[in-house]
Amino acid sequence: MLDENGRGVPNTLLEFWQANAGGRYRHRNDTYFAPIDPNFGGCGRTITDETGYYTFRTIKPGAYPFRNYVNSWRPAHIHFSLFGSGFAQRLITQMYFEGDPLIPHDQIIATIPDPAAVQRLIAPLDLNAAVPLDSLAYRFDIVLRGRRQTFFENKRQGS
Repeated sequence: MLDENGRGVPNTLLEFWQANAGGRYRHRNDTYFAPIDPNFGGCGRTITDETGYYTFRTIKPGAYPFRNYVNSWRPAHIHFSLFGSGFAQRLITQMYFEGDPLIPHDQIIATIPDPAAVQRLIAPLDLNAAVPLDSLAYRFDIVLRGRRQTFFENKRQGS
């Protein structure tokens, strides 16, 4: 996590939640027919280190129907909630995966008027952070303020 000058923001609580590989959330209101994975909780927390770095290991979420119109799908994404020094300082955003063909068709992304802001929500594949023969990695730099600020759903007016 970075500030507007590219400096890491330490000791920040991040919560994240996502659908399972089949595109289903572990939530009683999710009625999508994909099965619940009994071995996948769908959420977690971490705290940024002294340099603002964070990491977590999860599965890549699946796409799921959005039901806005026929054949409307949400691309694979992970939700993030960031907390400042108090719970009243909360920012919420979503991270998408580089190369997902559903991104240009997503109705949520279509609400963001700035194409550069959309690009900042798409995490590139990071083969340097991948674990050979085990797992891929994606890099999602969250920027809190300034021109390169990450788009936050609950702070649409900007920094």
